Amino acid sequence: MSAGHPERPDRLRVIDEALAGEEFANLLRETAPAATKDAICRVHPQNYFEAIEAAAPATGLVQLDGDTAMNAGTWSATMHAAGASRRAVEAVLSGTARNAFVAMRPPGHHAETATPMGFCFFNNAAIAARSAQAEHGAERAAIIDFDVHHGNGTQDIFWADPSVLYASTHQMPLYPGTGAKSETGEAGTIVNAPLRPGDGGDAFREAVESVVLPRIESFAPDIIIISAGFDAHRRDPLAQLNLVAEDFAWVTDALMELAARRCNGRIVSLLEGGYDLEGLSQSVAAHVKTLMGA
Repeated sequence: MSAGHPERPDRLRVIDEALAGEEFANLLRETAPAATKDAICRVHPQNYFEAIEAAAPATGLVQLDGDTAMNAGTWSATMHAAGASRRAVEAVLSGTARNAFVAMRPPGHHAETATPMGFCFFNNAAIAARSAQAEHGAERAAIIDFDVHHGNGTQDIFWADPSVLYASTHQMPLYPGTGAKSETGEAGTIVNAPLRPGDGGDAFREAVESVVLPRIESFAPDIIIISAGFDAHRRDPLAQLNLVAEDFAWVTDALMELAARRCNGRIVSLLEGGYDLEGLSQSVAAHVKTLMGA
């Protein structure tokens, strides 16, 4: 993005380092393929796709808004992030893998139907859900988002869609300003459980147990997609929640138990935020270790 920007390549470097430990030796790793235009345009209009492609510079930076910029490598990274989401769905729904974690940049949950924002260009979680439905026969997908920032883009895309449940825990008030409990969608499939600045693991676990998990359980999805942001960690500089790595392991385990009951364990987890490198690496390691059943 630019020097000093929180959305930086070091985020993926520390994840690579965290997953290089001996306990991750059995982790199946794949390099992300690029997405197809058709897969992205199930979520975003063709003219929006073409506008983002055209905005990518050959050199230097182009600002799309105050937070979101493109450089010469951004278009390729964005296409591979979306492609990784689709590939993870394919692996899980074909039975190749029980679950999958996608470590990618840029993130996606702030990307609305036709608006890039919050470091995001295409909505990877939405692309994953639509790929599950269009390519693998899934009827219902549940997206749980525990990034500290509300996923306004995912909410926007699925606001009137009864086939996709979107459930979010997030700090409020905070960017982008959406995510009130009263925002439930036209089909009643939007579930927001906002947390207050200063809240920690107890409040987070209560919101997940009392609000989020029961709604996913009753929705009975064919796949669970996680927008896995780790910026609710207490070290993160962009918010004021106080989660620790063990909280992310706990919610992962809870979702795995629910997935085992409702959708044959099918989970696809997609990296969103997390901007303190130590907090990010610890949290991803805890999350992936739990997904592996370690």
